[in-house]
Amino acid sequence: MSDPFDWTPDTNTAPPMPDPSDGAEAPTQTISYAPATDQRPAWAATEVDAEQAAPPTPERWFEPAHTEAVTGGWIPARPASGPGAGGRARGGLVGVVVAASLVSATLASVGTYGVLRASGSLDKPTPTLATVQANTVTAPQPIVIDEQSAITTAAAKVSPAIVTITSSGAARNPNDPLGQIPATGVGSGVIFDSNGWIITNKHVVAGSSSLQVALQDGREFSGTIYGIDTLTDLAIVKLVATGLPAAPIGNSSAVKVGQLAIAIGSPLGTYTNSVTAGIISAFGRTIQVEDGTQLRNLIQTDAAINPGNSGGALLDAAGNVIGINSAVARTAEGIGFAIPINIAKPIMQQALAGQKLARSWIGIRYQALTKQIADQEKLAVSEGAWLQPASAGGATDPAVVPGSPAAKAGLTEGDIITSVDGVKITALAPLDDILTEYVPGTTVALDVLRDGKTITLTLTLGTRPASL
Repeated sequence: MSDPFDWTPDTNTAPPMPDPSDGAEAPTQTISYAPATDQRPAWAATEVDAEQAAPPTPERWFEPAHTEAVTGGWIPARPASGPGAGGRARGGLVGVVVAASLVSATLASVGTYGVLRASGSLDKPTPTLATVQANTVTAPQPIVIDEQSAITTAAAKVSPAIVTITSSGAARNPNDPLGQIPATGVGSGVIFDSNGWIITNKHVVAGSSSLQVALQDGREFSGTIYGIDTLTDLAIVKLVATGLPAAPIGNSSAVKVGQLAIAIGSPLGTYTNSVTAGIISAFGRTIQVEDGTQLRNLIQTDAAINPGNSGGALLDAAGNVIGINSAVARTAEGIGFAIPINIAKPIMQQALAGQKLARSWIGIRYQALTKQIADQEKLAVSEGAWLQPASAGGATDPAVVPGSPAAKAGLTEGDIITSVDGVKITALAPLDDILTEYVPGTTVALDVLRDGKTITLTLTLGTRPASL
């Protein structure tokens, strides 16, 4: 016998009564199977009445409630509170709301279409990608440098201008600040002009009788020493060649501590055009090599620099030469030094002009001031060039060389030079850097702090002796 309760109440008709022929007793009282009418709030009365008076909603506009999938997981259908859970009253209300929404959307679409047609916007051709790009104004965006791609790009751009220099004909200097390299003497160099001009380290070529210069592309040339820098560990080598790849020259004064640093050279004289990378660790470093020579105002970097890298390039993230690699600390790792390219620029310009390499000279021994030194020595300023008395620093050389331009201008021990021609001396703009911008014979004005008072002295720059 069929179950008289097996049905789904989706209409207001009563279920079929049991057939007495089946042997079941007829109920003694009438049983109503219609679901109890929910108590409807007053605000819904009008809408429900209207729905009951309206034609029935077409099938297939709505599906029966069931478990629905949602983005990110599944949610169960909300359980009914009783048989039918409000049945048609709630379903009719939803139908009215959705139907009203569809009508509103249709009317809005028709209105929008009319406005667009009246304005002629619909008649305009579809813009192409080129048209969009041409008429789009892009707001300035911050430049983000990807370190890996920067290194790759810099290496590809500059490596052709990095050369390997092999010197022969004389014994190698045992006091090479980068230590012993192969017996023939091998270093690196940077082509800075396509007509065969190379900047390298003095200790790479000094004392040699012949130079062999190899390019990355396999070409080899004989080179000659054009000149030796009397101020720094730099030298100029000349090749008889034209159309060579030249490295872009940057501005070392614009570089900041912490920026990317890329070194290219020939470590050990064997691994030519090797690329290493790190950061700029500091500026204004002073070191003393084993032969007693002091190298000042150096860039410190943790990019790997090894014997044979001498004379190679230190690059910024854009692939511009900002320094010439010169030395490395033997007793530590990650401490290398390069000569700022701005210090090298004057002799590079002199070479291109066919002039003899010469540096301006004033004839002093000084200490670049820091806050620590100023506090320790109880000095009035923490920046400048202090003509340190021998008694304070334990030096044997006088702070002012007798007969030098400094002596003639009236400088004395204990003076602190604070500016040159109005350019203030700072940690980022030390005295030597400022003086490299002047040629010998130029007259400059020095602001000097002496006994707590500032005086101005006039000094004519001399030519630095080759023996220094």
